[in-house]
Amino acid sequence: MPSPVIQPVLQQDPHSLRENRENVLEIAIGRQIRAYRKQMNMTVSEVSKLTGLSIGMVSKIENGNTSPSLTTLQTLANALSVPLTSFFRQYEEQRACVHTKDGEGVEVEGTGTRAGHQYKLLGHVGSNDSGVIVEPYLISLTSESDTFQTFQHSGIETIYMLEGAVTYRHGDELFELRAGDTLFFDSDAPHGPEELLELPIRYLAIISYPQNK
Repeated sequence: MPSPVIQPVLQQDPHSLRENRENVLEIAIGRQIRAYRKQMNMTVSEVSKLTGLSIGMVSKIENGNTSPSLTTLQTLANALSVPLTSFFRQYEEQRACVHTKDGEGVEVEGTGTRAGHQYKLLGHVGSNDSGVIVEPYLISLTSESDTFQTFQHSGIETIYMLEGAVTYRHGDELFELRAGDTLFFDSDAPHGPEELLELPIRYLAIISYPQNK
């Protein structure tokens, strides 16, 4: 009897509106106030006593459900020992977005690159609040090579096949990948193309890793 398929539980809803309204001033201010309160190891009740605001009002402000006056914000800033302007940082912070048109990616010379193997970086966002660096590459293989050097680095990698067919190694396992196939793996294990089956080959390789490494 086949084993039941276990559906993964997503930690974030990609269609969520409430959690992604960071451009709304009240939401941004509330999150900053909550973050500073937690840094001070203070409870909502303690902030309420220091500021004279009700517990319910402090909660509404932290949840972005009300628009506090400047006087109220100054009172909270004094209680949390931070400048008033610090509450607006998340709202004012620029969120990076990279648009790369067809053929405009940056060609990269990486370890293991061979003739006929093209690595094109499609975009890059440096230090950011998520704590994660993501590097998307378009990899094209147009000529055969007798041997392939495997790669090994920290993070998680996703490969999505666009064209052709390749036998791809991950650790001790081999996977035959064709257009439309996806391989998602821990990139700390040795990995890389093992055998070129149908040329030309093109696939997306998206690498993500902690930005402090």
